[in-house]
Amino acid sequence: MTVETLDPRTIMLMTTLMCAAMSIVMFSVYRSFRREVDGLGHWSAGLLLLVCASILFGTRGTLPDVVSLLGANASLLLGIGLSMLGTEKFYGQKPSLRFYALACVLGTAGIAWWLLVHSDFSVRVAIFSLTVFLFYARQAQLVWSHGERHFSSFFFGGLMLVQAGVVLTRGVAALLQGGVSVVDMLAAGTRASMYLAAANFMALLLTVAFMTVATRRLQTILERRSTHDPLTQVLNRRGFGDAYAREKANLRRHRRPLTLLSIDLDYFKLINDRHGHAVGDQVLAHVAMVISGALRESDCVARFGGEEFVVLMPDMAPHHALSAAERLRGLLCAPNGKGLPPCTVSIGVACQASEHEELEQLLGRADAALYLAKGNGRDRIEFDIGGLTAVKSEAVAGAAAS
Repeated sequence: MTVETLDPRTIMLMTTLMCAAMSIVMFSVYRSFRREVDGLGHWSAGLLLLVCASILFGTRGTLPDVVSLLGANASLLLGIGLSMLGTEKFYGQKPSLRFYALACVLGTAGIAWWLLVHSDFSVRVAIFSLTVFLFYARQAQLVWSHGERHFSSFFFGGLMLVQAGVVLTRGVAALLQGGVSVVDMLAAGTRASMYLAAANFMALLLTVAFMTVATRRLQTILERRSTHDPLTQVLNRRGFGDAYAREKANLRRHRRPLTLLSIDLDYFKLINDRHGHAVGDQVLAHVAMVISGALRESDCVARFGGEEFVVLMPDMAPHHALSAAERLRGLLCAPNGKGLPPCTVSIGVACQASEHEELEQLLGRADAALYLAKGNGRDRIEFDIGGLTAVKSEAVAGAAAS
């Protein structure tokens, strides 16, 4: 009984077509999200080089070995190395261009020597495998050190480790055992066909794994965009609503106070008119940075459009909230050291009246206190609790001490 095996050239043709398709997909994603996700362009170019390598391998016996075999091996080294550079960029690391160039040059030179001068297939396989192992091992290390603790990263890093182990085993086998039949993936036979199919499948699977990680990154970015203000990078109204819902649930469970600050820049229109909207945007970003830096980790700050910010302070008693508001007012009116025009703020403070009060009601009371602060001269704080507004101006220190 005979066992039919897949023709190695058929396997490589299928892989070439799939790599070409994946390269187009990767390039399309790169064109759409190049600013959000780094490394996609390198992976796309790397796949194209793998396609070129497969085409060159297909010309074996038709073209001289220096063109077909050496060109194919050089393309493979360059392509797999580009995927390493893409992974480094994806994780925010400086691309190892010198290592990449040195590995590709030395690897190609070694293969050329043992192809054209002293022909030895096993040594060529060992040189190629050990060089590629370094590229795969570097990517596995990147995923381990900088990858998100998520299934997509585990999948990608795990495949990199497996692929690194496979090519290292093949390289060592070529050195220790020698013989074309041991390591030649293009040789006829069931074992060679299965190994070639597995190797090509892993190359495609690694691309899919990287796309999975990139998709996860893109999903995180899009989710953040939906809940954060693009100018100041603090929460927007939607994100603030989600944060309030979580804190209100804690309020019901633990009966802890919940305080809200409504902050508005005084005479912000004059800043835009005198200095331009670009400077006005810088002022808004600076204000958001100062507010965020002065808050506790559990506090939430959001921009509600224009020059209005709100701060949610869970487990914050009224007198402590007044002290925090005064500290914010002092920080924002202090010289910024960035050459930006000075600005002052008016702040309205309100505490959650009961667990049944909704966000719009709490915001309404904080805004009422804010309007009172503006009506009383601006650059001041007004306090509202339970619908009763009390003036808070120069007596902040005394209220905090009580």
